Amino acid sequence: MNERHGPTDADLLTIAEQVWTSYLDVDGMSPLVPVPAEKPSLDVSASVSMTGAWRGHVVVRCSAAAARNAAAALLGVELDDVTTEDVTDALGELANIIGGNVKSLLPEPCALSLPHVLIHGESGYPHVVEVCRLSGTWREESVTISVLESALVVERTE
Repeated sequence: MNERHGPTDADLLTIAEQVWTSYLDVDGMSPLVPVPAEKPSLDVSASVSMTGAWRGHVVVRCSAAAARNAAAALLGVELDDVTTEDVTDALGELANIIGGNVKSLLPEPCALSLPHVLIHGESGYPHVVEVCRLSGTWREESVTISVLESALVVERTE
């Protein structure tokens, strides 16, 4: 039996709530609100990959409006001043922060990649199994965070 290990939906919710409280909910008035899973908006996606004892990805997907709001909150700029580069930087940093927290729950050794951000498109991850997912809203925009474990078994030679 191939047993999968990794974070749970509850772990992901705890991590996301901590990240939103620390980095995005600067006014204490706009928390991430979990909602039943629905088709997420895929205007912007950011991911980090993990390799080592556990292999997979952490993916943050959200609407363009949520991405712009995140950039404004993380970078401390006015919403009207947010650039595409700001969105790329901010969503990459969110994926990195959440990925680092997920990595702390995984078996060692495990390395985290640099973030990968796509705007206006869905990135594909072949040969993966979704381990956990958090669907929510933030400032009335959809946000989805998922952890994907590689299902591709790589034989190690010694």
